[in-house]
Amino acid sequence: MTTATPAKPRTSRTPVLDSACAEAVELALAAAEDVAGIGNVGAHLGIQSDGERVATHYFEARERGYVGWRWAVTVTRASRSKLVTVDETVLVPGDGAIMPPQWLPWSERLQPGDIGVGDLLPTAPDDVRLEPGYTGADEPEIATGKAAEEEKWERRDSLPLIAFEIGAGRHRVLSREGREAAAERWLQGRGPESDMAQAAPGTCSTCGFLALMAGSLRQAFGVCANEYSPADGQVVSLNFGCGGHSEAVASPEPREAPGPVLDEFAMDSVDSAELGHS
Repeated sequence: MTTATPAKPRTSRTPVLDSACAEAVELALAAAEDVAGIGNVGAHLGIQSDGERVATHYFEARERGYVGWRWAVTVTRASRSKLVTVDETVLVPGDGAIMPPQWLPWSERLQPGDIGVGDLLPTAPDDVRLEPGYTGADEPEIATGKAAEEEKWERRDSLPLIAFEIGAGRHRVLSREGREAAAERWLQGRGPESDMAQAAPGTCSTCGFLALMAGSLRQAFGVCANEYSPADGQVVSLNFGCGGHSEAVASPEPREAPGPVLDEFAMDSVDSAELGHS
């Protein structure tokens, strides 16, 4: 009985550089200039062996906007032939090359204000900014006849019916994450730390032009209804303020100053005898 000896793994080694391909520098330069144009190919940067009778020559690229890139020209020759031919010419990045930013899907590149007229922005089913609303879609079917009347009377105060009466019949509503994200975004635009709020005579919480919001966000935000305010029609913090405050007091008109008590321009003649002059 004999045992098989495991074969030794083959070690990868660099292919031997073909001398004919290595000497074809002028041929590779002409191929690069044929693609890039005369004067757009720089000095020869080196050569790399890609396989048996295959090598790639690298040249400096002088294309504007391609700093650090290189022209790569691959040459080859057939077996038992001295004729070297061009296989491929391509522009490749080198060390320190300026590369474009990493590609991102459109959903991550989208910025506020990018949606225009006719554009549609689909919302993902698992969007963390939304959560299911009370629509009553999951409620069991109601029976018919007398049993239906009795069941309807028992279900008159159920949560889906109450939600429908107050207008909360939406499939999804804002989640806690969605409300917090909106509040943080609104505070950056119309919050108490802005220069406008710091110079205002009062806050929006005491302004008559403030239209209150519904839901939990009304505790901190409202909508400005003053057409002369820079925040008209926008969500503002209750601690925000501007010069269009409803209770702002007009500046008093300047009054003319009274005349001087001491007239320094008039002259009175005085007898020297009255002064006891010798």
